[in-house]
Amino acid sequence: MSEDLMPINVWLAGRSYRLRIKPEEESAVRKSVKLADEKISEMRNIYAGKDEQDFMAMCLLSYAADTAIEAFNNPLIQSELNKMSDKIDKALAK
Repeated sequence: MSEDLMPINVWLAGRSYRLRIKPEEESAVRKSVKLADEKISEMRNIYAGKDEQDFMAMCLLSYAADTAIEAFNNPLIQSELNKMSDKIDKALAK
């Protein structure tokens, strides 16, 4: 398995990180790192006086929240939630 992975170096928040990834994932990983670095820079401008760990944590929290919101707004999940809600309503009506 490890033979299928390639090493790359990426820069995030002024630090170099060495990753081992699948070759076909390189473009997506580099794009993600660039977006994260831009988000950290944005946080740095908004919240002066914090340290790099704070900016990275805020960036991570922002992405996690965005992912959770996107997943929750997924039509398939909404459909399942509506079905569950209907079942609960019927059970409570009995």
